[in-house]
Amino acid sequence: MATSANEVTADQAGATVRFESVQKSYDGETLVVKDLNLDISRGEFITMLGPSGSGKTTTLMMLAGFEPATHGEIYLDDAPINDVPPHKRGIGMVFQNYALFPHMTVAENLAYPLKVRGMGKSEIQTRVDRALGMVELPQFGSRRPAQLSGGQQQRVAVARALVFEPNLILMDEPLGALDKQLREQMQFEIKHIHENLGVTVVYVTHDQTEALTMSDRVAVFNDGKIQQLSTPEDLYERPMNSFVAQFIGENNKLSGTVKDVSGKECVVELDHGGTVTANPVNIEGPGSRTTLSLRPERIEILPPDNYANILEAKILELIFLGDHIRARLSVAGNDEFIVKVPNKHDEHELREGETTKVGWHASDCRALDPIAIS
Repeated sequence: MATSANEVTADQAGATVRFESVQKSYDGETLVVKDLNLDISRGEFITMLGPSGSGKTTTLMMLAGFEPATHGEIYLDDAPINDVPPHKRGIGMVFQNYALFPHMTVAENLAYPLKVRGMGKSEIQTRVDRALGMVELPQFGSRRPAQLSGGQQQRVAVARALVFEPNLILMDEPLGALDKQLREQMQFEIKHIHENLGVTVVYVTHDQTEALTMSDRVAVFNDGKIQQLSTPEDLYERPMNSFVAQFIGENNKLSGTVKDVSGKECVVELDHGGTVTANPVNIEGPGSRTTLSLRPERIEILPPDNYANILEAKILELIFLGDHIRARLSVAGNDEFIVKVPNKHDEHELREGETTKVGWHASDCRALDPIAIS
């Protein structure tokens, strides 16, 4: 059963964060966060994922204390924190621009939040050394931020968030300024730091790869609401609506009308001819409109005769990508129908302009709400 966007709870006990009927409006009229109910468990890595304007960053800023909630209550370890100022919430924060003090050394940057909390010199030195060790930069304490690479600066920013040993760390697009290779490397480093320390992490990104790679659970935001809160595998394999299916990973869409529903299967008449048997995930019943969701790797060119769905296709474009060939086809009126074909020497030789057949199992084709996502 689909999880209601307004009744999202963690499966684990002892949540460290709870949003209870939280709303946010900047102008008193338009809600950018709409009635958010969300539990985040102790030690969990949860990512808020969504396009610009979806409400994910605003949610993080309310948790950090930089934005007040218009309505509702936010709890940290069962204590309400709406009226607690940011510096008294005990939350570590990592920003995209690092926010390091350029006139201070790395060690001084890390020591700053400890001095603000009134710790002694010996304790400060111990914690700074420990934090630098966590991010594998023990020899960089005397350098200034300008003397570090982008990846090293980001590690220092993570170390500064960890240095006062918070129970909760918030990360707002922390890898957005890094190049692709370094970004991927830092994804695994942050994930491993989280696993080693057991700290709760709330991470905001618009990058689905980051979300799928790093998270225990992902909350997909759109239009101020959580559309689905699931594990990365569930989000990809079992999207509950058309927005999630289109936003997470690559996805083929076919539109049609539901003709029959029987148990775990439904029959859909496609708009451009032909019928498809699908998994009725989120539909209203016979006569209703639906958008079919189908992953490119679940489709086979020249399928066996026992496949539930076999349709004619025209090959429009073939792109060689090493381990697979990306085939763009015209199928049932969709000229952007993508199939990922494994690169095998004994595979049928494909040719652009050729007419062929494609097929897939009914269980791999999800009949969802009819929302059209461009």
